[in-house]
Amino acid sequence: MTAPPHAKRFVLAVDPAAPPSGLEGAVIAIGNFDGVHRGHAAVIERAGALANKLGRPCAVLTFEPHPTDFFRGPNTIFRLTPLAAKARSLERLGVDGMIVVPFDAALASLSAEDFVSDVLVRRLGVAAIVAGYDFHFGAHRSGSPDLLKEIGGRRGFPVDIVPPILADSDGPMAASSTATRAALEAGDVEGAARLLGRPYSILGEVIHGQKLGRTLGFPTANLVPDPSCRLRHGVYAVRVEVEGRLYEGAASYGRRPTFDDGPALLEAYLFDFSGDLYGETIEVLFVGWIRPELKFGSAAALIVQMKDDVAQAKDILGAIPPAATRSTDDG
Repeated sequence: MTAPPHAKRFVLAVDPAAPPSGLEGAVIAIGNFDGVHRGHAAVIERAGALANKLGRPCAVLTFEPHPTDFFRGPNTIFRLTPLAAKARSLERLGVDGMIVVPFDAALASLSAEDFVSDVLVRRLGVAAIVAGYDFHFGAHRSGSPDLLKEIGGRRGFPVDIVPPILADSDGPMAASSTATRAALEAGDVEGAARLLGRPYSILGEVIHGQKLGRTLGFPTANLVPDPSCRLRHGVYAVRVEVEGRLYEGAASYGRRPTFDDGPALLEAYLFDFSGDLYGETIEVLFVGWIRPELKFGSAAALIVQMKDDVAQAKDILGAIPPAATRSTDDG
């Protein structure tokens, strides 16, 4: 599902008491959608096709915080797409909007029947629901896809359940957030990209750092990732989107053990960019793994290694055309 030219404004609605303007009577894809991976994209594609058939808007219903974080504490789960990144990915898929319902004690205590009645029917006035095969809802995850279809039949709206989607057309692994997290924690950004249908990325505002890269001859754009991020610390070949344009680069994610072993930071060196990015929102897309984070005996030794890192990054990026870096959902 690709956004058509002159698509209407993407609607982001948080905790609406009634259907948000522009999303009245929508066909809604429902789930956590962390990562917006191939399986999620299939659910959204199905919702978009049904919305077009019915002449309705298409929206995504999701929850914040992630239910795991609600039950076990903040940052328990590695968030692949924090809220802003999730909204960006969904907008690229061409949906009309995203509805965010707070996952709190009141929501967690609703029975499956009451969740449908209160949230889907009363507050959102859904025309139809599309969900993945593993979607559960209601207190103690008591609501199954089959129960959702049964309740929908009684309530007068159709429910479509999408089966598992494989990471590759001939691969054995279903695309899932869990598998994607495991790949990223191992530094396997290529494997994560196969699951996601696009490179894993970190979206954020460029901050002022210690300017260590500049003193070493490799000025970097620095981002503070979401606190839940558990991407393996190391050096990666990346492409960086700045105001719609892609730049090639190398990025280090970690604690800078050679200097301060401080809080985790993403430092991206853009090969052919000059200018000031402070305060700008950029997206760093991880294309290939180069090496783990290491502690060097001197700045001079680190500089030698960084030159080799840049050369390896250029080799990796040279073998993967920029078009392959763009999200499959970009159309």
